[in-house]
Amino acid sequence: MIDRDGYRPNVGIILCNHKNEVFWGKRVREHSWQFPQGGIKHGETPEAAMYRELMEEVGLRPEHVKILGRTRDWLRYDVPNTWIKREWRGTYRGQKQIWFLLRLVGRDSDVSLRASEHPEFDAWRWGDYWMPIDSVIEFKREVYRMALNELAVHLHPKGGPKLRYPAHRPRKVANQE
Repeated sequence: MIDRDGYRPNVGIILCNHKNEVFWGKRVREHSWQFPQGGIKHGETPEAAMYRELMEEVGLRPEHVKILGRTRDWLRYDVPNTWIKREWRGTYRGQKQIWFLLRLVGRDSDVSLRASEHPEFDAWRWGDYWMPIDSVIEFKREVYRMALNELAVHLHPKGGPKLRYPAHRPRKVANQE
């Protein structure tokens, strides 16, 4: 299901533990890490798609998590032409996503990467909410920044620290004479 602008509806999931660390899944047979995500089926709500994807990719059921927040609007990213199947070129541009921030209320041992016949991830880890996203495929990084920034307020709803995802800045190199 692709909208008239060429974007496939999708959900993204930022799953945190009690320390506000986030779940990172390593893509099967790849060296990239990402958050769980997946398409919204025809007639499915974003929330229903989120719970389905959470079960398929991470093995967690609704009772294992609590929804802390979701993005107000769709966040979009374009997929490079070299990644698009030839028959979709000209009609498919990328994905539009509603992102959910979840708190794991279950245990780490509830996570199962083998919950479906076709696993997305072959390893996982907890990482700092603000850790660099360099291991995320390049064309998704800006959407990750936007989702993390928008949803961070839900981690400290009573006026905790004001948090923003740091902008990418090249490292300064000392003058060499």
